[in-house]
Amino acid sequence: MEMNTTLKNTALSHVHERLGAKMVPFAGYNMPVQYSGLIEEHNTVRNSVGVFDVSHMGEFWVSGPGALDLIQRVTTNDASKLVDGKVQYSCMPNGKGGIVDDLLVYRFSEELYMLVVNASNIDKDWAWITSHNSFGATLENHSEGTSLLAVQGPKALEAMQKLTDMPLIGMEYYTVQRGMFAGCDNIIVSTTGYTGAGGCEIYFPNSVAEKMWDAVMEAGAEFGIKPIGLGARDTLRLEMGFCLYGNDIDDTTSPMEAGLGWITKFTKDFIDSDRFKTQKEQGTARKLVGFELIDRGIPRHGYEVVDADMNIIGVVTSGTQSPTLNKPIGMAYVPTAQSKPGSEILVNIRGKAIKGVVTKLPFVQR
Repeated sequence: MEMNTTLKNTALSHVHERLGAKMVPFAGYNMPVQYSGLIEEHNTVRNSVGVFDVSHMGEFWVSGPGALDLIQRVTTNDASKLVDGKVQYSCMPNGKGGIVDDLLVYRFSEELYMLVVNASNIDKDWAWITSHNSFGATLENHSEGTSLLAVQGPKALEAMQKLTDMPLIGMEYYTVQRGMFAGCDNIIVSTTGYTGAGGCEIYFPNSVAEKMWDAVMEAGAEFGIKPIGLGARDTLRLEMGFCLYGNDIDDTTSPMEAGLGWITKFTKDFIDSDRFKTQKEQGTARKLVGFELIDRGIPRHGYEVVDADMNIIGVVTSGTQSPTLNKPIGMAYVPTAQSKPGSEILVNIRGKAIKGVVTKLPFVQR
């Protein structure tokens, strides 16, 4: 049987190509990895404003009287604490102590929620949530028809305020509004993102994608807005210690190991809640930590964490040369005994044990 390797385009792929972006396959999509260069793009977001096309992400709408019950069952965080206009970070356990996906839960009303999931997991997540819908909730998958721009950086909200009467400046982190934006009605704007640099994410139908892109670029022009690729998205999120699904968390990692105990609430019953409660009480054998390398080298996903005799004791999940700090940083699973900040670790880089030290996350303060 031949595999179908046709890449999907977002509604803006042709725009990125026209702008000279380097395009790569990512989660089944043809995506821009960089435009002017990773470091320049990274610094643009940290210091001013940049825009990412993240239309490959998935959007599921959950509605009806059973909506909250379903969300409470499949996610670790306590969605009953949400009020209208609030957003919550959460994850979905897989019934075996691992993670199906991490996601955002948006509450629009008592019976209307939007779940935003990772692009690579859309089909898996949809099947998982649907299989647990014994609550009669109405589920709609709007992933294919929805575009998403992440406008990130300290100047993002000031720039975007020009395009709407919705009060964006001073909008609390992890809140959402819906209204008129760039002349289009019923547009969703939330103060979320994956960079730690501030800003917002804008959800809209594919049909107005190019209009939105042009409006955002024009509004940000005075602040030096630039299009930003997936490369800088990865370095920005890693500096904040944000987990990337498929690297730092997956079907084999528990939220308690991954430092996601803060989104795991035992005020309700959810899939794997008993298992995770035991882990909270008894501890886990390994933990996800941030680290900096002291010796020269750049840590990469999959590199081994070793002891002095080169025995494997852990694994690097993400790593890069931090553009902000100009030093090699990473995240790794290590034995819990070596997980405290200040603990020395060794990373096997091409047969050499390179010294590193466990550091507190985030690497870069907001």
